[in-house]
Amino acid sequence: MPDIEEVLPKYQQISGYIRDQIERGELAPGAEVPSERELAAAWKVARPTAAKALNTLRQQGLVESRRGSGTFVRGPDAVPLVRESAGRARQYGGMYAEREPIDILAAELVDGPEYVTTALGLEIGSEVIARRRLLHGENGDAELSTSWFAGDLADVADRLLDTQRLPGGTATYLEAVTGRRVASVFDQVSARMATNEERKRLRLARTSAVLVYRLTAIDADGVVLQFDEGVYPPESWLFRQEYSVPGV
Repeated sequence: MPDIEEVLPKYQQISGYIRDQIERGELAPGAEVPSERELAAAWKVARPTAAKALNTLRQQGLVESRRGSGTFVRGPDAVPLVRESAGRARQYGGMYAEREPIDILAAELVDGPEYVTTALGLEIGSEVIARRRLLHGENGDAELSTSWFAGDLADVADRLLDTQRLPGGTATYLEAVTGRRVASVFDQVSARMATNEERKRLRLARTSAVLVYRLTAIDADGVVLQFDEGVYPPESWLFRQEYSVPGV
């Protein structure tokens, strides 16, 4: 069992660990989840903390409690089939779980593409920080993503230029060193033809379309803190949106 990290609240670390097991299939639908007592002992936390972790999973619709029996993983239709980046970032402090197999391909200052500087609210041609990652999937699928930041953050957040993973994710790190916190996000999803690099990294055919997911994170002052762009192979990821319908 991994040691508790101090970056995130303990209950979030526990619920995030179990969620990852569910998403990877290590805890299949119908499998019993460790009890409050077992989690408290394994993670060396108080029972209320363990209970809060299980309640978080219940609220996310991943597990259900059965009176007198325990807590169990819900059926396949309840397990997320989607990398809900905004939700994961808000819940866990980063878009990726600590145990997901990720290569950080580059972390560098570059001349920002126009669409990136526009998204970050910078002048065209400004330098930006680019952190590029490749996430490996269990079935050969993958995700190629880039997180973009204003170049002047390099002076106060130099670890953004480090090719090592940042515990808790970039949002948690930026809050720690700058005091700026993500207050709201908005996202966009589109499709386009893959570039040469994307075809190579994602092992795609010569002519392939990709799904492009963009997420913009804004601080409490309305200033863009981070702009993320994920590129996904066709037919490999699903994005689910849930919303209420007025009058229904």
